[in-house]
Amino acid sequence: MIELRNINKVYQPKDTPVPVLNDITLTVEKGDYLAIMGPSGSGKSTLMNIIGCLDTPSSGTYEFDGSDILSLSDNKLAELRARKIGFVFQNFELLPGETALQNVMLPLSFSGTPRKERKDIAASALDKVGLGDRLDHRPSQLSGGQKQRVAIARSLINHPDMLLADEPTGALDQKSGRDIMDLFDTLNREGITIVMITHDPNIAKRAKKIAYIVDGRIYDDPSLINKEDA
Repeated sequence: MIELRNINKVYQPKDTPVPVLNDITLTVEKGDYLAIMGPSGSGKSTLMNIIGCLDTPSSGTYEFDGSDILSLSDNKLAELRARKIGFVFQNFELLPGETALQNVMLPLSFSGTPRKERKDIAASALDKVGLGDRLDHRPSQLSGGQKQRVAIARSLINHPDMLLADEPTGALDQKSGRDIMDLFDTLNREGITIVMITHDPNIAKRAKKIAYIVDGRIYDDPSLINKEDA
């Protein structure tokens, strides 16, 4: 599904190179459930942004379903993100003045879908995540776990092939976090590919695979990190 080869990312504030990712090679197959685990500052958010086509590497190659991502125009990248990738963020990123239904409908507003159809699709998505009785509630009327469920419903609205989740339980209490992970398990069983970044080993264990990132380098085995640093 996606294949990154020899990915490097270097930022250059005031002409001083700051390497963030170092020779990352990563393959995610359709149906995978991958957790990318690492401490703050390890480069995991930068890697997630590249996977999500929100940022570009300084060098390397990236293929998504056979397409050379680095050769696509901005318009083609935006189209790919809209059709194939759903995003879930730690802080939900909901519009506070809109209802749960309106927040979930939002991505469909850009696709030309008729309003009545948008409402039906969004209501079905909210029902799927267990919020069929919260359609008219605004974010301020929802718990943290419910807000994240709204965000997940919104991410699924265009039936993406892959869900990218950035610390999806980071702002939640333990029970709400477990509920969200249970929902991710269900979505993955239904065929959605999930790539999740987290610093929490208990959350990472819910995935089928774990990759560890430290100082911009990625490892399959956490024991190799200490050997590398020795």
